[in-house]
Amino acid sequence: MRQIVLDTETTGLSAENGDRVIELGCVELFNRKLTGNDFHVYFNPGRESHEDALKVHGLTTDFLRDKPKFATLANDVVEYLRGAELIIHNAAFDVGFLNKELELAGLPPLRTFVDEVTDTLAMAKLVYPGKRNSLDALCDRFGVDRSNRTFHGAKLDAQLLADVYINLTRGQDALLIEVASNEPAIGTVVAVDLSRFELPVLAATDHEMVAHEALLAQLDKSSNGRTLFRVGV
Repeated sequence: MRQIVLDTETTGLSAENGDRVIELGCVELFNRKLTGNDFHVYFNPGRESHEDALKVHGLTTDFLRDKPKFATLANDVVEYLRGAELIIHNAAFDVGFLNKELELAGLPPLRTFVDEVTDTLAMAKLVYPGKRNSLDALCDRFGVDRSNRTFHGAKLDAQLLADVYINLTRGQDALLIEVASNEPAIGTVVAVDLSRFELPVLAATDHEMVAHEALLAQLDKSSNGRTLFRVGV
């Protein structure tokens, strides 16, 4: 499965009001592993960044002046993203900006050429309801090193998000990681005979049961009584 972890930096918060993409950073994963086939480019937006945005990304008008317009590289962006699943934190923001840039370049929106879009912010809110789920907070939660992050940068943030995404979804395939001694070729599907494994059954201690009930109570409160673990109880 080809996945592209993507982030943008922009001149402001509203694509509909004329703000533009000034940086696009993409990191490619294949079968959940980094490939090194990344995509990173700065764009000349033809306008100033809002003061608040400039404080976040630090990309000045002078720095961006000799960079290409988005429209000149729009086809390269489309071909790089084509057929992939996009992994984006707060996807509505980045997708909205990219769709506007594609529209201005005379091209169709993302949904016409990418496989799907996965929003890691929405995923994190489901896993950690009521908690802080910004990229910084998730990096801290998973122990992802962000010590080099003075400013927000699309390439750096995409790299951090790739690490966060792997941690956030690790439980989906934990039983199948490194079962075989020799790693299969890319694209190979490995059938794992689970009958070879003897899985012990460990009963929860009284202390663990109390902690579990406390967590369910917290989830009940956060979800207004819709905790799935209690369905049918």
